[in-house]
Amino acid sequence: MLTEPRAGRLAAWGNALIAGMVSPDDAAVAIVGDDAVHRVEGLPGEAGPVGLTLALGRLRALGARGLRVALPAPGHPLGLSGPPEFNARALEAEEAVICHGAALGLVPEVYEAGPEGDVHVEVVWHCLAVREAPPADVPSLGEAERELAEALRDATEVLTRLDVAGSGPVAEAALAAYRARAERGREVLAPGYPSRAVRVLEMAQRVGMLISLAYENGHGGAVSAAEMAARGEALRPVERTARRAQVAAYNSVVEEREHGVR
Repeated sequence: MLTEPRAGRLAAWGNALIAGMVSPDDAAVAIVGDDAVHRVEGLPGEAGPVGLTLALGRLRALGARGLRVALPAPGHPLGLSGPPEFNARALEAEEAVICHGAALGLVPEVYEAGPEGDVHVEVVWHCLAVREAPPADVPSLGEAERELAEALRDATEVLTRLDVAGSGPVAEAALAAYRARAERGREVLAPGYPSRAVRVLEMAQRVGMLISLAYENGHGGAVSAAEMAARGEALRPVERTARRAQVAAYNSVVEEREHGVR
């Protein structure tokens, strides 16, 4: 979770577009980000792949009133509602977007070419039928914030005891990159999101980065099998909690609209 999921960018800026807070072109540019191009394939009424601007407009015409994010992992269908075919594709990609108000979902397939440092990235979003049902295991923003704070505190105690907190030049470089990204515009979500969602997403991304560093730093001071098992036990629940918090943040606008908060 060092970088935001593409599903998150698509949902966030798609929601801003649906709310009339950004133009279609601005939304498309923000969704593409550093990639070369994004296309949508399998969209009802289209014979072939289409660009993001057209695709977002078509989804609105098909009844989409908002976009939700799913970040599933093995044994944890976070944000999914079925059917099994769509869930399997989303699990393979580890992310997906679900249309609220239209029984459609989008799963990215990423194509990369070129040498390191000059990689050309194209993304094809496959549009597939989904089941209209509540998404699996998505907490409210308030629940996500509380769970994340508790999980981070518990995991920090264990990781500190096992001497596997991020340290050394690799960890320092990753932390510096995170801070630089966080300071660049501070727009971790699109216009229209509540400040609490921004706060929860920033915390979830920070926790995800620390988890990644702990995994990348090898065994650290956890030299025994029991200590390594304890580290894994400490990381798994907080990683799960961070993913749940990310989904809660991205989906917060849709949840508020659905419940008439705004």
